[in-house]
Formats: sequence, structure tokens, C-alpha cells
Amino acid sequence: MRTYSDYQMINLPWLKQIPSHWNICRNKNIFTEMKAEVGEHSSEYTLLSLTLNGIIPRNMDAGGKFPSDFGKYKIVKEGYMAFCLFDIDETPRTVGLSSYDGMLTGAYTIMQVSNINSRYVLYYYLALDTGKQLKPLYKGLRKTINIDTFQATKLPVPPREEQDQIVRFLDWKVSEINRLINIKRKEIERLEELKRSEIGHVIMGGLIDSSYKETAISWVKSIPTHWEEKSVIQVAEEQQVKNAGMIEDNLLSLSYGKIINKDINTTDGLLPASFEGYQIVYAGNIILRLTDLQNDHKSLRTGLATQKGIITSAYTCLKVRHGMNPEYLQLQLHVADLCKVFYGMGGGVRQSIGFKEIRKLLIAVPPIEEQEQILEIVHQIEEPINNTIQKYNEIIVALQDLKNRLISDVVTGKIDVRGIEIPEYEYVDEVAGSDTEDADSEEAIEAQED
Repeated sequence: MRTYSDYQMINLPWLKQIPSHWNICRNKNIFTEMKAEVGEHSSEYTLLSLTLNGIIPRNMDAGGKFPSDFGKYKIVKEGYMAFCLFDIDETPRTVGLSSYDGMLTGAYTIMQVSNINSRYVLYYYLALDTGKQLKPLYKGLRKTINIDTFQATKLPVPPREEQDQIVRFLDWKVSEINRLINIKRKEIERLEELKRSEIGHVIMGGLIDSSYKETAISWVKSIPTHWEEKSVIQVAEEQQVKNAGMIEDNLLSLSYGKIINKDINTTDGLLPASFEGYQIVYAGNIILRLTDLQNDHKSLRTGLATQKGIITSAYTCLKVRHGMNPEYLQLQLHVADLCKVFYGMGGGVRQSIGFKEIRKLLIAVPPIEEQEQILEIVHQIEEPINNTIQKYNEIIVALQDLKNRLISDVVTGKIDVRGIEIPEYEYVDEVAGSDTEDADSEEAIEAQED
């Protein structure tokens, strides 16, 4: 693609030059803040959410956390833009353009757009969002962008006809890339389902040459005759080791069924002031997130620790007893999780349970030697599938990088798209994370109102 023939120098922290015929405009000349709240009329408004796919209606029946009173939610109309002016990593997106009338959490700054193509502005701020370019504007302990600072911020403005062409071009190219990303995501979903099915079959004795017996285990009909049925408390005990005195600082997290490392020194995201209330876990411990069962029916709730570290005490930590392989027990509990066994076991507003509630849960227990043989088969199943999934994920990352770079290059004038003919096409959004992840992210934003 070609570049522009002539450029002018400007002085923005994230942008040093733009095409010579473009102008520079302050946000206050295109944005008018809209502060109206729904008040007692919240039932008349559609609940909206800012997600990776933009501002979309939020299905309250699909799970998630909701306030008891929506009165402070802000009114949003079609064509309004929403900005998150808090520096929070959990936010899936810090800017969105609404295609709906409804209401959004009062933590967002709502703007009416005038004198400019709103989708051009959206693409420009998406480029800044992706590159974390607004970080120099965040100030104070809560790391916010003051509304006056935001309104005084400048942005490049091409002629209106060129804005429109930029939007047409980016809509076309972004849609093409999204379509390719979605194909790979569907392949990953298919492979994950294949892996879960085959592993679940093996874990419950499906490949063992044996006679079978009926079982009292609620999530499986039969198991090999020589297997035992035992309760969780017979094969594992709860472990609770507080991190008193901050003796351990290797921060861990349960994410997508894996125990992963997190940076304890990060200044981004929501982390506690002290980690002394966290619990210490060791390699071989099984971690279960048994909180918020009422709202979240999608997350993977079990993981196996492979290193010593600390994790939130809100999770249940199990230590296996003699005769039980920890990886095998975790996979049994993982299959139980996929079968939604934990849901409905809890009580209280947030529907949370712990070891007390699951200790009587029955599981299938082969002899220890057979557990290890089954795990060998599991590893043979996992390896080729995981390798393929990793390759697809690498392709997705490359496509997302391409999309982000293309958007940035076009809206900052590095690429000249004037004169490019746009063919007919059907716009495709990128299939992003689950609604629950977006809902959890929005809850982090809502917390900033307090």
C-alpha cells in the first residue's frame, strides 16, 4: 500500500507526523459529555455492555453479576460513544460506539459525537487502546484520565470524505481478518471438545478391557467392576496454609483450567494491598474455584498446581491422600465440572461452596497403577491435539496483530487508502471471549464507582 506524498510534524505523545492536508482537533470540539442517569426508570432501558465486540445488549439470563439498583447507570443512545477512563487491565475494551439505545454502568464516560465520522473516531481510539497509548494521561492513585484532560487531548482529523473512505476500507479489511480468526476459533473449539470427550472416556474407564458395574456416581452410569467408589474426603484433604508474614511471593492464578503465573509487582489490574491473606499451594495440589456458582456456568473450575506459590484463599485447595494420583483426581473433578456437578450445591447470594460441600462427592478410583496407565494414555491423546491448538492460537495472534497494525497505520496516516475500491461484502465481528468474561470485566469497572 502507498503512503502519502507529504507530511507535517505534530506533537502528540503517540504520534509525531500526519499527512500535511489533515487537521488537528481537540476532543472538546467533537465530544459532548452526556451525564443523564436512568434513575427510577431503569426498567425502561436495555442493559448494555462494553465488550471486545463493542457495545452490545447484555443478556441478564446468561449469567453474570448485576447491581441491586441500576439507578446510577447512564443513558446511552445510538451513535453515542463510551470511554473507560480508568487504567484497568481487566477491561476488555476502553472505547465503544453504540448501535443501540439503552444504559451502561455509570463508571463509563458517555460522549455524543458531532462534526466527524464517529466510526473514524472509534477506529482511532481502538488503535490507541490496543497500543496502550493513553497511559501518559492517567494520573493519581486511581490512575484515571481527568475529563478536562481528555477533552483537551488532540486527534488527527482528515477531510470528511477521506474519513468516510478510511471507515469503508477498515470495515472491509477488519471483516476479512475477523472471518479468518473465527474459522480458527471454531477449529480450536472442535479440537477442545474432541479432547474433552476422549479424555473423559478414558478417565472413566472407557478404554479399559474390563467388565462394568453400575455406579452411584451422579455423572457417570458405569465404571469397571474392579474400581472403587470413594468420596472426595477419602482420597483428599483440604489444605489451608496462610501466607502469613509474606513468606511466599510467587503469585498464581486459575485461568482456563490452568494454574498460571501472574506478576505480583504489576501496577495494572485489581490486586489486593497485601497478599498475606492468600494461601500457599504446592506442586500436586488441586485448586477448585467454587465461587459464584449461581451466575457463572461457563468457567473451568479446576486446575493442578505444578509449582509452589500463592493463590487467593477464596479457592479450595486439595492435597491427595496415599493411593491417589493428584493429576488423575484433578481430571476426575474436571470431568465432574464439565458435567456441571458443582452447580446447585451452593447456598447464599453468590452460591459459593467449599470442601465441606464437596467432601461427600463420589468419584471413581482405579488402583494407583491403573491411574498412572490411564494418565499415559491421556498424555498421548493430549499432545497432538494441544500442538495443533497452539499452532491455531499462534495464527490467531498473528491475525490480530495484523488487524491492529492495519487500523493504526490507516487512522494515523501512514497508509493512504484514497482511491481504493471497496467490494461488496458482509461485515463479520470477531468472536471473542465468553459473555461471562465480559461481565466479570465490567464488574471491575463498576467497582470504580464506589
